[in-house]
Amino acid sequence: MAALNEFDVAVLAAIAYHQPITRDGLKDIFGKEISRDLIGRLHARGLIGTGPRSPRRGAPYTYVTTEQFLVAFDLESLADLPERELLDDAGLGVA
Repeated sequence: MAALNEFDVAVLAAIAYHQPITRDGLKDIFGKEISRDLIGRLHARGLIGTGPRSPRRGAPYTYVTTEQFLVAFDLESLADLPERELLDDAGLGVA
């Protein structure tokens, strides 16, 4: 499997910090449509899964991180994610 590119990692971080989140929610963060292919790549690696259906019209899928995400990034829990302010200060903000 190919390595994740920088944008894939940014989308994964946004999912981690904003979960459960829809593709529309990701679009609001990044200002552009997030492809089903990108979501599929993250899902195929076991880094994200589907969360509860959104209560919004059409009940879109939401996305959440998985146990494999925690293992891949050597985290015990989501509480171990870096504080968003630290990421912002480093220029790596996830909105």
